[in-house]
Amino acid sequence: MRATTISTYDYRIHFEESGAIWKLSSVFLEHLPFNSSDLTFFCIGTDRSTGDSLGPLTGSRLTESHIFPFPVFGTLENPLHALNLQVKFDETIAMKPNSYIVAIDACLGKSSSIGQLLIHNGPLQPGKAVGKELPAVGNISIKGIVNIAGFMEHAVLQSTRLHLPFEMSRTLSRALLLAYNRSKSECIDNRYNNSYYKNTGN
Repeated sequence: MRATTISTYDYRIHFEESGAIWKLSSVFLEHLPFNSSDLTFFCIGTDRSTGDSLGPLTGSRLTESHIFPFPVFGTLENPLHALNLQVKFDETIAMKPNSYIVAIDACLGKSSSIGQLLIHNGPLQPGKAVGKELPAVGNISIKGIVNIAGFMEHAVLQSTRLHLPFEMSRTLSRALLLAYNRSKSECIDNRYNNSYYKNTGN
């Protein structure tokens, strides 16, 4: 399945598509403020449900990387879920009112869309698939379609093979890390070019 751009920020791609990590990193590089200390990641989900583990798997991968400097809430060890999401959101906004939150969560969809990662300019509504009332979260949201929607969705999430969110989280985390590294390289290039023009008078 080919990646498709829906609008300025809306993008979808299958995690196994050729070049998916690079393509996703380009989207993240364009739309995430990697130069801001207010950038924060909410990786929503729980390790108690295989289908709902995309968020904490991604959060764990990001926190295990020593080069990723941004706050990440939601890991396999300390999941961000229905019972603590509102509290963590309120705490984050109280400490950093200008926080730019990237919300990551698993979702259900059409069978033909399983494995797709969706990037949306706006919040996601966690828990919607299983009828939970949770606050909308995120300036930008990343959703991964892990199984089929429409019938006994809680059971569907529970019975989803772990392999799928595990591999999707690998692609997603690598793309975010690559985007951050590319943003640092761009800053170095810009500083070098500005210094060159200043010294040469061009």
